[in-house]
Amino acid sequence: MIARVFPRRTNATPDDELVFIGEPPQLIDIPAIADEIHVSVTFTYDIQQAERLARYWECFGLPVKIGGPAYKQPAGEFVPGLYLGKGNTITSRGCPNKCWFCSVPKVYKGLTELEIKDGWIIQDDNLLACSENHIKAVFEMLKRQPEKPIFTGGLEAKILKEWHVGLIADAKTARMYFAYDTPDDYEPLVEAGKLLSRYNLGLNTRKACAYVLCGYPKDTFELAEERLIEVLQAGLFPYAMLYKDEQGNENRAWRQFQRQWVNPWIIVSNNKEYFKGGD
Repeated sequence: MIARVFPRRTNATPDDELVFIGEPPQLIDIPAIADEIHVSVTFTYDIQQAERLARYWECFGLPVKIGGPAYKQPAGEFVPGLYLGKGNTITSRGCPNKCWFCSVPKVYKGLTELEIKDGWIIQDDNLLACSENHIKAVFEMLKRQPEKPIFTGGLEAKILKEWHVGLIADAKTARMYFAYDTPDDYEPLVEAGKLLSRYNLGLNTRKACAYVLCGYPKDTFELAEERLIEVLQAGLFPYAMLYKDEQGNENRAWRQFQRQWVNPWIIVSNNKEYFKGGD
């Protein structure tokens, strides 16, 4: 049995008796319930804290391993519930693109399709870059899930096709996230918005969303707001994603700006002209 230790809790952190956040709890006999301890690190800015935690957890005399996405280590087959909570699944790893701000191409050489494991929160890097057979198999899996699908990312507007949208609509998808990171992302996003609207998945449903990277070097509030408005104009719901460096540093003013663009009520209230009529 593996005890898993995380520097911080996120929405995707598993929740079972062998999951721990931070330092070892008192009055728990870890060797009685686990054979080894894994410290899992998602963010590079948590590495120092995670390595400190690993030293604390060594006191139990069990093997302690440290790793995770922060260490840019390629992962193998996905094991449900091990490092991601119930409902999360990964059906492929890697991406054929080489975006400057993304660590995925530095970890994975190309795209690898995995054995499909049950789940309704899809965490793939770029699902639509997979083969048609794999994509259709993923949606077949989604039909037997107890919850409506959520695609946390991994939907690339440039390669979105109508048959993809048909599958997304048939699955009664709850939410999906595209991305508007660079200028050449915009025209494909506009075309994606048109496709999604034809399947009643347009802006007013708030199901089709787009992350907008903000606050990176040389970005400005005016340029970032312009990109976010452009997402609304394309027919998708915008969500500002704040840039952080490898130490986790962020600008307080940018954090305040982001808060205005991650709260759905504020977004709708401040941009009512884009939410008139229906899809």
